[in-house]
This record gives sequence, C-alpha cells and structure tokens, in this order.
Amino acid sequence: MELEQNQISRWEGYVNWRNKPAHRGRHGGMLAASFVLVVEILENLAYLANASNLVLYLRQYMHMSPTKSANNVTNFMGTAFLLALLGGFLSDAFFTTYHIYLISAFIEFLGLIVLTVQARVPSLKPPECGPTSPCEEVNGGKAVMLFAGLYLVALGVGGIKGSLPAHGAEQFDENTPSGRKQRSTFFNYFVFCLSCGALIAVTFVVWVEDNKGWEWGFGISTISIFVSIPVFLAGSGTYKNKIPAGSPLTTILKVLVAASLNSCFYRNSSSAVVSMTSSPSNQQSSRKEVQQEPAKANKETKAPTNILKFLNRAVENKPMYSSIECTVEQVEDVKIVLKVLPIFACTIMLNCCLAQLSTFSVEQAATMNTKLGSLKVPPASLPIFPVLCIIILAPIYDHVIIPFARKMTKTETGITHLQRIGIGLVLSIVAMAVAALVEVKRKGVATTNSGLLDDATKPLPITFFWIALQYLFLGSADLFTLAGLLEFFFSEAPINMRSLATSLSWASLAMGYYLSSAIVSIVNSVTGNSSHRPWLSGANLNHFHLERFYWLMCVLSALNFLHYLFWAIRYKYRATGN
Repeated sequence: MELEQNQISRWEGYVNWRNKPAHRGRHGGMLAASFVLVVEILENLAYLANASNLVLYLRQYMHMSPTKSANNVTNFMGTAFLLALLGGFLSDAFFTTYHIYLISAFIEFLGLIVLTVQARVPSLKPPECGPTSPCEEVNGGKAVMLFAGLYLVALGVGGIKGSLPAHGAEQFDENTPSGRKQRSTFFNYFVFCLSCGALIAVTFVVWVEDNKGWEWGFGISTISIFVSIPVFLAGSGTYKNKIPAGSPLTTILKVLVAASLNSCFYRNSSSAVVSMTSSPSNQQSSRKEVQQEPAKANKETKAPTNILKFLNRAVENKPMYSSIECTVEQVEDVKIVLKVLPIFACTIMLNCCLAQLSTFSVEQAATMNTKLGSLKVPPASLPIFPVLCIIILAPIYDHVIIPFARKMTKTETGITHLQRIGIGLVLSIVAMAVAALVEVKRKGVATTNSGLLDDATKPLPITFFWIALQYLFLGSADLFTLAGLLEFFFSEAPINMRSLATSLSWASLAMGYYLSSAIVSIVNSVTGNSSHRPWLSGANLNHFHLERFYWLMCVLSALNFLHYLFWAIRYKYRATGN
C-alpha cells in the first residue's frame, strides 16, 4: 500500500536534479517556475543590452556601413534564435533542460568576456576616424575576435532560449485545469520578465554604453549572465526535470520513411487499410504493452486518425526492416508536428517586421532630435516603448482580459492561442503602415531644412517620439504572438518533443531576421538595376527610400495574414479546452 501511494505521488517521467524520482508537492509548481522567471530577467538583460545597440557599435566603432551593420545585427540575432532549435533538441534527446541552461549560460559568459576585452583594449579595434585618417572597417584578427565573441554569445543565447521556457512550463501539472491555467500564467509572465530585463537593458545599460563606454556595457552583460547561474542553481531542489526520451528527429524520420516504403511496396495491394489494432499479433503486442506500461497505453491512440492519412501507412503493414517499425502513437506525434509547421511559417513575416526595431528604426532615431528636456536619450533606448507596453499589458491580459474572455466564451483558455497569434499579425500590419508614414514625415523635415538632407551628422528638428509609434504597435504584436506561440507549441507538442517544439517560437524570430536581410538585399538588387539609386544603399539614411521599404513590408504582412487565416481556420487542437 505504501509503495502504491509512493508511485502516485511521483511525477511520472520526471526526476529531480540528482536524477532521482521527482515527487508531487516537493517538486514543480509556481515556486520552481519563479526561479525561471527571475533568471529570464537576468538572461534577457545580458542579451538585449548589446543586441539593441549593436548596430550603432558596429557602425561607429567597427566602421561598417549602415546596411552592413544592419545585416550583421540581423544575422547575429537570427543565428542566436535559430540555435534555440539545437538547445531544444539536446534538451529532449540527451540532456535535461536544467543541464542545457547551465552549459549555455557558461558559453554566453565566455563570449561576453571576449567582447568586453575587445571593447576595453584600443589596439583590438580599428583606429578612430580623423580629418587625416579615413575610417577603416574592422578586418583581420580584430574581425575574427569580434565575430568569435558575437557567435559564442549567439550559441549560448540559443541554448538558453531552447531550454528555459520549456523548463519553466514543465513545472506544472497539465492534467488538471488549475495546472494548465498556471502554465498559461507562466508564459504571460515569462514575456513580462523578458520585458523587465529588456527595460533595464535599453535604458540603464544603453546609457552606460553611450556615455561611459562599451566595455562597461559588455561588462554589465557579463556580470548579469554570471549572476543568473547561481540564481538558477538556487532553485535546483524545487525543479522537476523531464527524462530525455531520445532524439525526436529519429522518430519523425522513422515514421516518414516507414510511410514512404509502405506506400511504395504496398500501394498495389488490394487489401483495405488496416489499422495497427486490427492485426491479431499487434493486438497481443498491445495487450502486453498495456500490462507493462498502463500509463503510456492509456495515452496512446487506439487507431490512426484521418488527418494526414498518408502517414497511416507507417503502421498498416509489417515493415521490411524491424528498425523502422512504428507505433500509432509515434505516427500521431509526427502528425502533430507537421500540423503546427504552417502556423510556424506564418509567423516568420511578423518577426521580419520586428527585426526593424533593432536596425533601421534605431538608425532613423539617430538622425532625429532625441532630447527629452535636458536629457539626451540614446536612440537604442527606443525599445523602452514596446517594453513598457508589454509590462503594462501582460498582467492586464492575464488577470483581466483572459478571466473576462473565459466567462464570455465558457472555455478554459478564453482566447485561443491561434486567435492571440492572429491579433499580433494584424498589429504588425498596422505597425508597418505607421512606420512608412512616419518616415515620410521625417524625410519631409529633412527636405524642407536646407543642408540637413545631405548632412546626416546633424539632428533633424523632429522629435524621436514619432518613431515610438511603430515601436508601440510592434511591441503589442510581440506580446500577443510570442506568448501565444510559446504556449501553443508547448501544449500541442508531444511530451517528448516539447523543448524542440517550443524552440520553434525562437526559430521563427531567427527566420524573420534572416528574411529581413534577404529582403534588404533583394530590394537593393532589384531597385539598383534601374537608373535610380537602390532604396537602401549608401552612408546617409536621408538618401534611402525607407518609406517604400516599409510599405512593401506592410503589403507582405497583409498577404501573410491571409495565408495564416487559411491554416488557422482549419487547425484542430490537440489539447482539450483550446
């Protein structure tokens, strides 16, 4: 009897930090998730303190052109977020999210040390520009050091993004309504804490970088990520860590290969489609599995569903090779993964719009009047507007909007994950339209003031608050979409693929940054073939046709939203209550 009660009290499939069985009441819950939320503040402070201002560092201190600086920033940020897939994969396949975070934080710490040393030692940077010495772009060993530091940081950030959200979400019991509600609250406050770290980064740290030197800015980031490690370790006794279940990619590949081979070798068979449960031998095997693993058997689908029916061939006949024999549960897991991919693809365009916050929007603000009374606001501090928007809206959304929506819709979630993502996509369309109109106004001021159009070093007589409008809309879009995506991918994904699936949220950001670089290059290539100057080329932002670029982004975002509606309307949720 005591042994039975002990089994019930355990979290099946989870262990504590000492690799012993985790127990209910002792491990998991909001206390454990709270350590993750505090760590997220420190982690995002370390990352965004440099990413938000990096375009100006590359331009002013590494002497890169505006376009090259923007592309290098988008490539760096894109790589960091794309590497979240590696962090998620390793968390699911071989390690726990607990170990991946610790390893990744140490790697980011090393990268920041390299950047701090380079910013501190003048001989490791290009010589300063002067009246007699033209600007020399960073090259040779100095460039190697710069990019080595940046991409060590990117590797660390990727591992953290791929493990930390899933680690926090795993602390809750998804089999109870209260556990699912707590998990939803966690994702909302995860984005809230992410924004708190960003708030410190784009105000205090950016001010330090602009006024005290970049070595101090990099140093603060280094200290922040270092402090996050003991804070994370302090929660070790409360965490429950999911036991790695082997490579999820192997399962996906096995199902696809089995379905393809069976389709080729049995397509001429006159026999009707046979489900796995209709074979006597399979029935005996299933009964044996039920006796041995009742918890797992209860979760397994009895027969393949009719969605993506071509995958059902993976279990229709005995495979040619035993190594590719699949279960119905594995087939259904792969179907879930394939179903969410179109939703993932539709969010890339939104993140392409978000990339502008770290590139052209910062450079726009740098040409404008950034004084606020006697205080001169660094252009890289502009993200304070979307950050404050998220900090204010996140608690209101969780404690006011969602409870009201639950009463109105009589559903557990109130607003579905896909509805929330859709709202973010609409806001991104509005943001790009606003950005285009603001740029028209900024260029108009430059044109009407003699001498300012050709002299980008003098600030235009127009306040940078105009740029804040596009930041507010994009910040609101980020709140709705990022939190919605994180929870959507985590709740829909099979339990053995959750870290990898959650990483798709960050991979979408990565693809958005890469797409931004690609669109800039394509736009310059296409517009440069005529007798006119390319839209986004040159050293003077006032000569750019940035407003046309923003209108293009607005049109592409609108087309993307229609594409999203096509898939979202047809999507069938896996989880109850969504």
